[in-house]
Amino acid sequence: MKTDVPKLAAAVVICLAAGVIGWVFTAGSIPTWYAGLQKPSYSPPNWVFALVWTALYILMGISAYLVWTKGWGKKEVRSALSVFGAQLLLNTAWSIIFFGLKDPFYAFVEIVFLWAAIVLTIWKFNGISRNAALLLVPYVLWVSFAAFLNYSIWRMNV
Repeated sequence: MKTDVPKLAAAVVICLAAGVIGWVFTAGSIPTWYAGLQKPSYSPPNWVFALVWTALYILMGISAYLVWTKGWGKKEVRSALSVFGAQLLLNTAWSIIFFGLKDPFYAFVEIVFLWAAIVLTIWKFNGISRNAALLLVPYVLWVSFAAFLNYSIWRMNV
């Protein structure tokens, strides 16, 4: 299969753009509000988040590209990419809720929906491209950890 570089680039850029939007709401809160929160001992250093999320957004873009190349004209491809788009919006919304609105409780509620949307995306992608589904496994694992961390921060700061 020949790589369609413009499609691959577009898929990765769209995912990275979601990360940039989230970062706009995150950046100002990290040295101020987030720094003042009580966090569990297993909370990673702040620099880890940017590194991990950048890698995950790239993997998400590659994953979406693999499904997209199976044919936009196919109903199952459009359906899978629609679910992917919904989870990407939920991903961005989490940053807005947690860091922008400074609300760990509602961010936790939201991340549960995000996690479910990622699992559904993996399931739909797996029916089209096993490799695309596998590329999302690190993402669902990280969001599982992030949900637990989010819950812990919420409970420690009530």
